[in-house]
Amino acid sequence: MTTYGLLGKNIDYSFSKSYFNTKFHNEAIKAKYINYDIAEIKEVKQIVNNSIDLAGLNVTIPYKEAVIPFLDEIDSQAERIGAVNTIKIENKKMIGYNTDVFGFTKSIFPLIAPNHEAALILGTGGAAKAIRHALVSMGYQINFVSRDKEKGDFTYDELSAEVMKNHQLIVNCTPLGTHPDVNQFPPIPYEFITNEHLLYDLIYNPSITSFLAQGREKGAQVINGEQMLISQAEKAWEIWNS
Repeated sequence: MTTYGLLGKNIDYSFSKSYFNTKFHNEAIKAKYINYDIAEIKEVKQIVNNSIDLAGLNVTIPYKEAVIPFLDEIDSQAERIGAVNTIKIENKKMIGYNTDVFGFTKSIFPLIAPNHEAALILGTGGAAKAIRHALVSMGYQINFVSRDKEKGDFTYDELSAEVMKNHQLIVNCTPLGTHPDVNQFPPIPYEFITNEHLLYDLIYNPSITSFLAQGREKGAQVINGEQMLISQAEKAWEIWNS
């Protein structure tokens, strides 16, 4: 039986395992999907070498960047982004791709309004890099927000009323608010959110995070990461079977 799986750390919450195993059952596909919850990314080599039927992996936090040195090849788009979330395995050879860009673009496109000209990306990890690539491709001006001044264009303390007014799309690429830590949220000044804003949270569990709930209280349009995940998962399936 062909095996697929998810590479990450503390990933019991993950959507991918249930999504793909349900897909395999419903479509009578002879395959299984399992979680590879690993303490260090170097374990990926052992996983691939010891798994006879492993044909593909998804990659999640915190390994989307760290996995790259362990790949045999990397797709040109994933290389430009600097992050990999999908690996195709052929004869133990690992080829890296990024389907986050596809998933995000497909999910956000119907919601974009003319006033959404500039975006704040909260976080600077592998997911944030993919979101940056997608938004720049759509013509957005983007700025990263980070606790670390050296990593971002703004720190959270620097988000003034003017900055918030000039960035009416805000995308949370941090894990803050993920189940079970549902009371956490990125420390942006929510008092400056208006009904002109669109807040996008890559988190999908819970469906309405504290970040989204506070935005919705201010009249903002909100969306979670579920549709992005479904689209990127189907794109990964396409890559594994190409």
